[in-house]
Amino acid sequence: MQKQDKKKLTTDYKNRAVLGGVCAVKNNINGKIWIEGVKDIVGRRNRFEFVKNTGSAVPLNIRGDWELHGAEAFSFEVLEELKKGETQTDAEFVEYIETLKNIFIEKFTPEQLY
Repeated sequence: MQKQDKKKLTTDYKNRAVLGGVCAVKNNINGKIWIEGVKDIVGRRNRFEFVKNTGSAVPLNIRGDWELHGAEAFSFEVLEELKKGETQTDAEFVEYIETLKNIFIEKFTPEQLY
């Protein structure tokens, strides 16, 4: 690969839109959900699909129901998607996502959440 190509790839990567937000893993049998704030929704969706296809690295908080009902009982949902602002720092972006996650969590009773 030529030096110009590497520079362009690096620049493109640094300038890409960062999409974070709040997502949920939902148990479609009992309706319980696990809400999570993430800096990279696409990456989290890919991770969920990997876990669903392989059965490895199942998060501890849902593992019991995962083993009881199977992977097909679970789905991934994006509750709110956020684009990182051009001037927003990573810390500010994470703080905003965490606040938004807490707003979503307040909409549910403890019995509805993992």
